[in-house]
Amino acid sequence: MIIGLTGGIGSGKSAAASFFMDLGINVLDADHVSRDALEINSPGYELFINAFGSSYLDKNNLIDRAKLRSTIFSNNDKKLQLENIIHPIVKESILDFIKKSKSPYTIIMVPLIFETNTANNYSRILIIDCDIDTQISRTTHRDAQNTSEVMNIINKQASREERLSIADDIILNSSSLDSLREQVLTLHNKYMEIINNG
Repeated sequence: MIIGLTGGIGSGKSAAASFFMDLGINVLDADHVSRDALEINSPGYELFINAFGSSYLDKNNLIDRAKLRSTIFSNNDKKLQLENIIHPIVKESILDFIKKSKSPYTIIMVPLIFETNTANNYSRILIIDCDIDTQISRTTHRDAQNTSEVMNIINKQASREERLSIADDIILNSSSLDSLREQVLTLHNKYMEIINNG
């Protein structure tokens, strides 16, 4: 069984994922995979240089992510070009991870399941949900970003209603980490029951 774990920025996806890992479940963070896809000397790096040119490299020949971010923020063609490089690499890594996973079920943590219309790639969709005020307060504390920058990101993501519309399971993460851990454990038991009865 493959669980797609998603939620808006600051919802607590990583915290939930780490509690699942504590229970022995294999979790892959697709964000990390897509960052690694452009690491120096990787196939993605070479493809990137061919497509974008060396003006996007810093003095250490690493990709200047800030410059790249501001380009794709304002230029949709460049954004698509970048996605065409990264997405196949990420997809292959995810499939490889699933194939090698030995835990009873596997979790793929993906920020944009609704936005990329990929809900059908998973057996179940788990949404980590919280209200917008909580998202803003967590993200501004964590990332040294101001409220308007965080709102900008939130507005670019699916709305809470859109995300919840694809959910099979929902964890409301508006209070403590203990509450989150308990909800993860409850859901883990439910998943084990589904597997055992399957």
